[in-house]
Order: sequence, then structure tokens, then C-alpha cells
Amino acid sequence: MKTRFTRRQFLKVTAVSAGAIGFPSIIPSSALGQNGTVSPSERIVMGWIGTGGQGRGLLSRFMGEKDVQVVAICDVDKKHGALATSLVNKKYGNEDCIACQDFRELLARKDIDAVTIATPDHWHALASIAAAKAGKDIYCEKPLVNSIGEGRAVCNAVKANNRVLQTGSHERSGDNARFACELLRNGRIGQLRTVRINLPCTDGHHKRVRAMTELPPPQEMPEGFDYDFWLGHTPKVPYYKERCHFSWRFILAHGGGEMTDRGAHVIDLGQLGAGVDDTGPVEIEATGVQNKGGLYDAFWDYKFVNTWAGGLKLIGSTAEPRGVKFEGDEGWIFIHVHGARLEASNPSWLEDLKVWKEKGVTSHKIQLGRSPGHHRNFLDSVKSRKQPVAHAEVGHRTASVCHLNNIAMKLGRKLKWDPKAEKFIGDDEANGLVTPKMRNPWTLG
Repeated sequence: MKTRFTRRQFLKVTAVSAGAIGFPSIIPSSALGQNGTVSPSERIVMGWIGTGGQGRGLLSRFMGEKDVQVVAICDVDKKHGALATSLVNKKYGNEDCIACQDFRELLARKDIDAVTIATPDHWHALASIAAAKAGKDIYCEKPLVNSIGEGRAVCNAVKANNRVLQTGSHERSGDNARFACELLRNGRIGQLRTVRINLPCTDGHHKRVRAMTELPPPQEMPEGFDYDFWLGHTPKVPYYKERCHFSWRFILAHGGGEMTDRGAHVIDLGQLGAGVDDTGPVEIEATGVQNKGGLYDAFWDYKFVNTWAGGLKLIGSTAEPRGVKFEGDEGWIFIHVHGARLEASNPSWLEDLKVWKEKGVTSHKIQLGRSPGHHRNFLDSVKSRKQPVAHAEVGHRTASVCHLNNIAMKLGRKLKWDPKAEKFIGDDEANGLVTPKMRNPWTLG
């Protein structure tokens, strides 16, 4: 819903605008406010870019909202696109959803208000920037981007085009997490000194990836999969199914390993609780190991210490259980990820959680408030034009911490960082890793 005019005039202009770009009018009668459905002036028309497991999960979640109408699907893998298209058509009882393999076709549609981006991480920035320039609001999966420079470019594009962007770090929308972070921001544990990040790597897929230390045998490209487009701006490399579809996250050209995968949730809660969503550390120390041989070069067995200008330290490791512990002068609070179960050195601090869930308002000076749900919050923001809870700057700053640690591990030395200029201090080699070199014809411009 870019403007009230656009949506109210939609039925009159759809046939013309759709025909101009080669698409038919595809809004079914169920979208027209009939049979008790939401009226067209209140409906948010959405398209999907990336429909693997996470993309289809988000598709089902958003289609559960009465004011959402999904009209187009994009995936470089035709099999994934067909599965997603089938879900949409089954939901709406028609065969009107259009599928394509090039996200630029989807973004050219004038009838789409917002898009969800659930591609591999290396596509998040280019797709988000293109969507912003096309006038679409954006729900982009976490981590927001696969490099620091891409994150700043996304923030700039969103701001320049007056778009709404929600990063998919949904943990910060949970009731328990927001309650705990409000306690922290109001000094319940005294002066916050340390944020401990636990990112264990003991899941089955971690063990499988770590065990692959040799290249798989040569493989033929599956039919209907545009592998060159999947690679996008990253270097041309041989096709392996083990490189694509989920396991890409453990190849640094495409993802950031567990550091960005779950780190984009756990570190994000650390940012929210510490109140540092708009800045970053000034000193980074990190160590880790990489697989020897095979496809996967993400870091494992990591330890990292990030220090903020005021002395706050974010200390991370692969310790169990997954979550974040806030340590202050007068005690600690631990948020488990996922599920957001809370623990505290003084359990009485958590007794008001039920009341807070019911009212969402406390006597605290700093109010974080409840979220209606991460996806609902995005949709409400599309309508109100207010910032969602995980807007572009939030997603960028959380991702930046993850990428800073990966860069420090890659270079094997302590780094000094200027969070305002977003540059390393006195380290040209490190600055060369802030933004990836992109393969033609792709550029951040």
C-alpha cells in the first residue's frame, strides 16, 4: 500500500499496467472485498522472491493474514517455484499465481505492494535494493545481508525510496524476549557489563557439513535450475547439489556459517537488550577453524570478544545452551533461543511477565512494548509507514557484528572498527573485505 490512491485506483489500472509489462490481471474476486474478505483498499498485494523451505514457510505464514494477497512467485529453481505456486493457488482456490525465475520480472509488476525475500544470503542485498527502487516494501530474511557494505547500501536504498523493511530476526518480536530486554534497559541487573553469546554447533546439519572434507563427485545440472543466476554476483564455480539449497550457508561467498545463521538471532537479542541497535563495536577479536578441503569454508569452534566504546563486551563461543546472557553489577538474565525461555539470577524479576503480556505497558521509563508478531508488525508498518521492530538499520547493525567476527577470524588478528564511518582503522586489507567484489553484470549500484 504505497498510497491510498494507488490501492483505491488499483482495479481501474491493473489491466493497463499489467498488460504493459506482459502480465495479465490476476487479482481474483476473493480479493475484492466480497464474501466478508478484506476490501481492496486495505489489502496488501505481495510477491515472493525465493521459495525454498524458509520461503515456503513464510509464504504459509503470511497467507494466514486476512489482508494479504499473494500474486507472484520467483525462484531460480522451477521445482521450488512450482511447489510455492501450488500452495498459493490452493489457498485462494484458483490458478492465478504467476511464477518466474528472474526477480526483476516480479518487481516490474505495478500491482505488487510488498515482497518477501528468502533467497540465499548473497542475494539479499541486490534483491532488496532492486525492490526498494521499484517502490516495494520488503520483508527480508535474516541475516539482512552477506557483507557490511551491502548492508549500508540496503539502508540507503530503503531510506532514499521511503520504503518499509523488516529483517526476519523474529526472536526480537517474542513476548519473553521483549520483556527481558525492557528489564535490562531499565537497569534491573544494574550496570550491564557483559553480553555472552552462546552459538553451539552440535546440530545434525553442522556435523554433516563438518564431516565433508572432500569435493563430491562431478554432477549434472538438474533440469529447471538456473545455476548461473543462483550464483549471481559470486564467482563462477562448478555445480554441486551440496553447494545449493540450505548448505550454501556454510560457504562464505553465499552465507556466513553459524555466525550469521543463528548469530543473526542471538546477537540480535544482545543488540536489543544492550540498546546498541544503531552502532557497533570498536574492537574485534575472534578465532575459529575452517574445514580442510571440501566445499565448506565457514568458521567453527569460534571464540570472539567485541568491545563497545563504553567498555561493554560481547563475548561469544560455541557453548551450550543456545542463547544470550546479560551480566550486570547486580545479577544476570538469560534468554534461550529458540523459544525465549527466561532465566534470571533473581527469579522474582520475571514474576511480572504474565501481567506484561496482558497489558504490554509497565511503569518503566524505557518502554519496548509488545509486538503483534513479527510478520503482523511488518504488515501493520506497511499500512502505517512507521518503522517495524527490525527495520533496515537494525538488521544491518546486527549483521555487521557477525561479519566483523568473520573478517577477524579470516585475518587472524585484532581489528579496530569505526562504527560511524563503518571502516576499519589503519587496515587496508580488512577494509577490502567490507564489500565483496561482484561478478558482472551485478553491482550494488
